[in-house]
Amino acid sequence: MLQQVLFVVVPIVLLVLGFPIFLILLTSALVILLAATSMPPSVVQTVMFGSLGSFPLVAIPFFILAGEIMGQGGIAKRIVAWVLSIVGGVRGSLALATIASSELFGAMSGSAVGCVAAVGRLLFPALRDNGYGGRFAVSLITSSGAIAIIIPPSIAMIIYAVTAQQSLTILFTAGVIPAILIGLMEAAYVLVYARIKIEPITAKARWRNIAASTKDAVWALGTIAVIFGGIYGGIFTPTEAAGIAVVYSAFIAKFVYREVTWADLGRIVMGAASLTTQILLIVAAAGVYSWLLTTSGIPQHVVDFIRALDAGPVATLLLMNIILLFIGSFLEPPAAILILAPLCVPVAEAMHVSPIHFGVIFCVN
Repeated sequence: MLQQVLFVVVPIVLLVLGFPIFLILLTSALVILLAATSMPPSVVQTVMFGSLGSFPLVAIPFFILAGEIMGQGGIAKRIVAWVLSIVGGVRGSLALATIASSELFGAMSGSAVGCVAAVGRLLFPALRDNGYGGRFAVSLITSSGAIAIIIPPSIAMIIYAVTAQQSLTILFTAGVIPAILIGLMEAAYVLVYARIKIEPITAKARWRNIAASTKDAVWALGTIAVIFGGIYGGIFTPTEAAGIAVVYSAFIAKFVYREVTWADLGRIVMGAASLTTQILLIVAAAGVYSWLLTTSGIPQHVVDFIRALDAGPVATLLLMNIILLFIGSFLEPPAAILILAPLCVPVAEAMHVSPIHFGVIFCVN
């Protein structure tokens, strides 16, 4: 009983005190280990490094680096210009371009943070200055950038696949249609909003402009072809695709578009390394916490409790959606996935829900 109480109380207390997420998880695990188990503290370092020992996790630093290069090397800029040339002439076209650009950039970088930074850097000033207002612009960019969490090659999906021991390629495939659906729902909202608010219309789409922007963006769009063609064509794994995306984007940014110098690339690498460190620190700390959670037998107790309710798969999934949405308001996606997946996946399987299907639900929330 003490162990179950500590699993809930210690993280909440540390969260209220303002501790960083990785310290909350690591400190909580140490307190539980010392107060409620007979295991030696030395097991912590073994589990921490073991949490980072999965091959698919190698894709995370590569996709982050590729996204940073695309954002600062002229690739994202050309993607946005290409989209704007296509959707021009429609009321709300600038907002629609934000959503479409986020879909495309998310499909190249896999990072919601990188997507928001790249698209926001390019489109926030234009949205704000064209009558949308700063509040709407920020909300649109962040909600559209979050599509990168579900559209492959999603870093969140990589972490889920590792935690739930599922096929990453199949999980990526399952995320394509939901990501497009979310984008279409946002686009429908934007069209209604723009008509009500009478937002200005951008320059009308013309075939000459579309052809020119397509010619300029063809190398940038090639990034999507390289990643998706390689993965689904069976040429390389998602992890290998991440490395190839780095090489391709660096080559395009340096030698084709010539918008970065060697010094710029060095600075971009250091920035990507800093972001990667933050994510992997959370992964390592959450690995210890989720390992203790699993060995405590709590997941089995949760499964037994859900089965005893006999609420059925639909009601159970709705309840889990609400819980995940609530938890996602406080925890970073990597931490939430690593902590909750060991609890939730057995429940989903007990309800005869595919772990792949549930993985998409999980990552969306």
